Amino acid sequence: MEEINNIKARYELIKDHLDERSKRLFCATEAKVLGHGGIKTVHLATNVSPNTISNGLKELEEEPMSKKGVRVRKDGGGRKKVVDQNPEIEKKLLELVEPTVRGEPQSALLWTTKSLRNLSKQLKVMGYNVSHVVVGDILKANNFSLQANSKTDEGKSHIDRDKQFNHINNKVKMFQQNQDPVISVDAKKKELIGNFKNDGNEWHSQANSPKVKVYDFLSDAEGKITPYGIYDIDKNLGWVNVGIDKDTAEFAVQSIRNWWYKMGKEIYKDSKKILINADGGGSNGSRVRLFKTQLQDLANETDLEITVSHFPPGTSKWNKIEHRLFSYISKNWRGRPLISYEVAVNLIASTTTQNGLKVYCELDENKYETGIKISDEEFNKINITKDQFHGEWNYTILPNKN
Repeated sequence: MEEINNIKARYELIKDHLDERSKRLFCATEAKVLGHGGIKTVHLATNVSPNTISNGLKELEEEPMSKKGVRVRKDGGGRKKVVDQNPEIEKKLLELVEPTVRGEPQSALLWTTKSLRNLSKQLKVMGYNVSHVVVGDILKANNFSLQANSKTDEGKSHIDRDKQFNHINNKVKMFQQNQDPVISVDAKKKELIGNFKNDGNEWHSQANSPKVKVYDFLSDAEGKITPYGIYDIDKNLGWVNVGIDKDTAEFAVQSIRNWWYKMGKEIYKDSKKILINADGGGSNGSRVRLFKTQLQDLANETDLEITVSHFPPGTSKWNKIEHRLFSYISKNWRGRPLISYEVAVNLIASTTTQNGLKVYCELDENKYETGIKISDEEFNKINITKDQFHGEWNYTILPNKN
């Protein structure tokens, strides 16, 4: 009788806080502890059906609901996250990783060369007591991913690679503080125009799945395109000039020119300066004389001071345009054959993201000559000022007044 009274007392205290399932589990737990005859004893104490108690005993043997991903705690319950208590932590962390953020052109995922523990130490020096676990959680929430070794090494790292990243990052901040445009530029890989396979999957009914050519022969193509992108880092806006001819330095600068007249000039009405972040190689490479002479023409034409910072050799995936623009274009047209120039342009222009990315695009039908040589005399006419730190990577081209 004493056991029944004890169970009854416990049950009366808690029953109003229990739902049907938790009542079953409470009674089943009491019965299980009692052993033989426990179901009858608990029934007498609580007036809960013996069948209900038996079902509760079976549930005790099953996998707990918490391990099935079922939320028990109500929304807002538990301790507040460190970031909720101090939102400044997230901002400072992202500033720390900014110079060393890397991306994969076919994915929107990011990663950084800094370890979680090093980042945690740096935050503690700044006055934020944050563990490496919390650092990892914040990075995951901002679309960072833990990366294993992969074939992304493009060559031996330059000794001043990290210093150049910081140099670029400081310049970007300075231009943004002055509300001057900062653009990241590059040419996306060439694409064949025609009924050719485009990597990726798209939902179709089985009866209407698209059929494409078995082989990607250029002779079967309407042509090929080179999308040259300009990404406005501050405004999260993209401009893509879709060329149908050669990817040359003249084409690269013409793409920048088109962006300025059709987008940039309206947004940055009062700006007299522009910062361009570009890869170290390709049509906009640091050693390409034609690129600099074409920029001089653009500076003369627009009266802009054009500052350029090139990424060191073998670091093209650190270029913002790769993971903030090109990756989303690739995702947007995956699985869709680029059957015409119009389709390609429309797919690029329809690229958007939850973070507000907008992309503008047009077809460039100009022809661009290859093999143009710039003489020493022509090159020496460039009104160029080189930075003290790696002037071959960092320089400003001023308008010629004569």
